[in-house]
Amino acid sequence: MSKQILIALAAAGVVALAGCQSAPTVTAEAAPAISADAKAALAKAEADVKAASAKHALWTTAENALKAAQEAAKKGDSAAVVKDAKMASEHAKLGMDQQAYPVMSVSNMK
Repeated sequence: MSKQILIALAAAGVVALAGCQSAPTVTAEAAPAISADAKAALAKAEADVKAASAKHALWTTAENALKAAQEAAKKGDSAAVVKDAKMASEHAKLGMDQQAYPVMSVSNMK
């Protein structure tokens, strides 16, 4: 019976010590600020890509450009954000415009 008591006490001690641990504190580094123009271009690109995706007209180039713009924003590179966000918006618009083109099949070509 003394073995059972020792095991119970050891388990209780482990549980008590585990409760004393505090969660590690993680200091979140603030992302570098980007210009107002970059923020606006990024917001527009996100909305344009979302709209193209909803219409099943999203080009991968638009999606990739948006990801690049978001990464540039995390690094604080406003010029890259604007450049990539504009490309994302333009390619999202082109993808949606493409849906208006007539469907052409190989059998129609003679």
